[in-house]
Amino acid sequence: MAENKALSKVKSQKVLGGYVEKYIHTSSTLGGLKASFNLFIPHLADGEKANVLMFLSGLTCTEENFITKAGAIPHAAEHKIFLLCPDTSPRGAGCPEEDENWDFGTGAGFYVNATNQRYSKFYNMYDYVNKELIALVNDNFPTSGKISVFGHSMGGHGALISYLKNPGLYATASAYAPICNPCLCPWGEKCFGGFLDSKEEWAAYDATELVNAMKKEGKDMTANILIDQGSADGFLEKKQLLPENLIEACKGTSITLNYRLADGYDHSYYFIQTFIKDHIEHHVNAMK
Repeated sequence: MAENKALSKVKSQKVLGGYVEKYIHTSSTLGGLKASFNLFIPHLADGEKANVLMFLSGLTCTEENFITKAGAIPHAAEHKIFLLCPDTSPRGAGCPEEDENWDFGTGAGFYVNATNQRYSKFYNMYDYVNKELIALVNDNFPTSGKISVFGHSMGGHGALISYLKNPGLYATASAYAPICNPCLCPWGEKCFGGFLDSKEEWAAYDATELVNAMKKEGKDMTANILIDQGSADGFLEKKQLLPENLIEACKGTSITLNYRLADGYDHSYYFIQTFIKDHIEHHVNAMK
């Protein structure tokens, strides 16, 4: 049960002995706008604490998609972990062009901190998910302090960069069909070009470029990443995802990248459902 008066519970539904609860709060990171998230709270004994697994959703999604469609709750209940599901962007910011296209702005925050002054007050989803939201959940729920992160498509991109940019914060990362090299794909070029002031800033939010920069600087990090990709994913063919670039970048590093190409699967939540057990177990094992 949340204690912070600034955190308002608007929905609570019992499932598998625990609860899916929806909360709204005023976000300082997102310019004072209201932000929503869903949280699966497993059944815990008095005084018991649980680890947190955060899922970052893709383009057009909200905090509702994963928690209702992915089939994750039975596995989270079995392993007694919190499932944290934030929204994908600020809502109602009133920024230019934010509602004109499905792949930029509302529902498409791309997990960056905007530097373009037209968006910089509100579009700071990187800091929101990696700082403000984690602190809020740890302050208000019986968490262990251990957290891990995964995501899908744009959210897979968000999970990968969050993990790579914050050594020691997350136990591991995994992703479904992530945007692996946004600097070189149409989605990334559109969002980075809109949210960020200069092209020099793009690489700081690109998993492939982050790994390449580590190699160039002689740095390394021991990491273990799981990626599932469907072979029938239309966005793979359209060169929006570019997993081959991340695979190549990870060669010669201490990053273990388990990349699995699943025959016949597309970009949908049916694909996510199929491999959800594997991903949750990947994170549970890393948080032990």
